[in-house]
Order: sequence, then C-alpha cells, then structure tokens
Amino acid sequence: MSTEDPPQPPDDRDRPGSGADPFAALFQAFGGTPGSGLPGLPGTGGSDGQDPARQIAMAVASEGTSEPNVEPVVRMEYESLVRVAELNVADRTSLTVSRSGTLGVRPVTRSGWASASVDAYHPYLARMTGAPDDPITGLSAFDPGGIEVVSGDPDDPMTDLSEGWLSGLVAAMAPLMASITTGTMVGRLATRNLGSYDLPIPREGDEILVVAPNVAAFADDWSLPAEDLRLWICLHEVAHHTVLGVPHLRAVLVDLLSRHAGAFRNDPSELQERLGDVDISGGPEALARLHEVLDPEMVLGAVRSPEQEALLPRLEALVAVVIGYVDHVMDDVGSTLIGSYRQVTEAVRRRRVGTGEADRFVERILGLDLTQDQVDRGTAFVEGVVDRDGADGLARLWSDKRHLPTPAEVDAPGLWLARIDLPDND
Repeated sequence: MSTEDPPQPPDDRDRPGSGADPFAALFQAFGGTPGSGLPGLPGTGGSDGQDPARQIAMAVASEGTSEPNVEPVVRMEYESLVRVAELNVADRTSLTVSRSGTLGVRPVTRSGWASASVDAYHPYLARMTGAPDDPITGLSAFDPGGIEVVSGDPDDPMTDLSEGWLSGLVAAMAPLMASITTGTMVGRLATRNLGSYDLPIPREGDEILVVAPNVAAFADDWSLPAEDLRLWICLHEVAHHTVLGVPHLRAVLVDLLSRHAGAFRNDPSELQERLGDVDISGGPEALARLHEVLDPEMVLGAVRSPEQEALLPRLEALVAVVIGYVDHVMDDVGSTLIGSYRQVTEAVRRRRVGTGEADRFVERILGLDLTQDQVDRGTAFVEGVVDRDGADGLARLWSDKRHLPTPAEVDAPGLWLARIDLPDND
C-alpha cells in the first residue's frame, strides 16, 4: 500500500450529471419545456416514435448536451487491454470468459451507455409496477385503476371537469411513469458508472461497455495513471462478465432480482394525493407543476413487502460473494500487471462505497446493498475459504449450483466447506 495520503474524492456536486434534473430532461427529450407541455407523451412512442425510456435516459446522461465521440486511439487501446484481461482472468479462474467465443469491448459516451443499458435494466425496473407490458413502448405501465378520485362539490360546475381531468391525467401518465422510472435511473447511472458491471447485474451478450469519459474524468480527479486505470477497468469488467456468466449462478441471481423487483407494493393513494395539489386551471402550466411535485421515489409509490424481506438475505449474500470473489481475482491478477494497482484499487473501491443517496436509491430498488459492510462480508468469506482450503477450495464455489453458499454460510465459510464435502443425496 502506498505510504502517501490517498487522493481525496472530488466534490460530488461537480460530477457530471450530479445536478441533472430528470424532469427537465424529460421535457427536453420530447421537444418541450416545463410549462409548455409535451408534444408527444410516452406511451405513443414519443414525438418521433422512439422508445421514451431510452430518450429520457440519454437526455439525463448527457444533460442535454452533445457529447464528442470516443477517439479511435482510445478504442484501440481498450481492445488491446481487454485481451490481456481476458487471458489472465481465464487463467486464474478456469472459468469460461466468453459465452459466444468472442468477447468484445465497446468504449462509449455517457448517452451511449444509457442507450445500450435500458434493455438490461428494464426487466427489473418495469417489474416494480406489477403491470403488463405496454404494447407500444414495451414498458410496464403503472396501473391507475386503484386510484380513486375524491369527489368535489356536486353543485360546482368545475367538479366534473376536475374529476375527469385528474382521472384522465393519471391514466395518460401510466406509461409516462414507467418511462421516467427506467429512463431517469439508467441515465443517472450513466453519469457515474465506469463500465457494464458497476452494479453486479447479469447482462445479455458478449460485449463489455466502458464509459470512456467517466474513466478519463475519474483518472483526472484522483490523479491516477490513465493507462493503469483503463487496464484495471478491463480486469474488473472481464472478471464480472466471467463470474456472472456461470449459467446456474446467472439463473439464480436473475430470478432473485426479478422476484425482488416484482414484490414491491404500489401505493396509488400517494400519487393521487400529490396530483391532487395540481391546479388544473393552469392548463399547460399544470405539467410544470408536475415537474415540481413529482420525484422518482414518490412516482414509484412502492413500499417494501414481506416477500422482499424474505428474499433479501439470499440476494445480499450472493451479491457479497460475487463482489468478494471478483475482488480476490482482481488482487491476484492486478498486482502483477498494474504498477499502481494498490493506488487505483483504493480509489475505485472508496468510490464504490461512497455512492450518493440518489444513486443508492437505484441500488435499493434493485435489492442491492453495496455498502462497505457488504463488501467486507464477501471479502471475509473468500479469505476464509482460501485460508482453510486454498485456491482449489475457492474454485469449487462456482462448480455446481449446490455449492452456492447460503446466507449463514457466507458468515461461516467453514460450514460451507463442510457442507459441499457431504455426499450429494439428490
């Protein structure tokens, strides 16, 4: 470990996207401005027929500005570095790195990452609504059926207008809410993520994404050697891609994530209460009021359920082990390949557990808990296995679905080793 004081993290307020207003980005994505209305509501394909969630995600990620393309020399360097990472990870883990036989890497802009990642996160974010997919957008829509509009004065001629307007608004906003949820969250992740696997969620295909401008900015902010950081990122992405590609682990993790996302209990009464404050006499300005009163967490209208509480121990244990294993592989490989490995590792891992509340919200929605305690738990398990049974014992971790540790075993690696040595009675 370097004897020098580690670089201090930059002020999060200066991070690209930290001040992004998702609802302002929403209006911009559809060619409007707060107060002027939306020319094309999501649910009808937006103003130009494109996927509204993807439009929102890209607008939030880029903050509505034009991003320069990744330079060809940077693309070539990443392609070279990922080959080095692929060979070393395959050698250390003895796992299959590429499911198709060819592992690709694509350095992208923030909006490019957002566009490519909407499909990866949509299956989980959309399930939070518990509603069927919208046939046009493919997005799961919030069900307004449970929202009961409070009746006003029957003698007031504005009552029918008011009730009809509010009911129609809630119904029309259903796909809009789903688009905001997916687009805003993915867009926010794009402003911070360095690659595909900042969050350990399985992805389809055999292509790794690297957010080139975020990696470059992180290297500058923390005074890290740019080439060393790029190789570190490639190792991190390849190691995650390899582990999360283990078929039985992938199946279990996707199942847990999907079940957790689908177990939210929506509370439409809160949406009704907040929308009830909107002054419908304002006409188009009502949308500007929505811009003020709605926020992503309130839009979800979700509360944790007993079903989720039952799933979380298993999900958190599995994620902790994945993190601990990847960190172990990284330490084993990176310390021999990267001159400033310890400095880079300290900076990246401090950044990982220093996530702001807005980004933590995305993690909580997905059922992930990437706090320092979670990281330490996974590290302790892996070190416990290696201390007792060496590298051969650790290699057994992914060899069989039966070998996936239980929550209790993650905290007691000796119990895990004892169990997997028992005869299989199935």
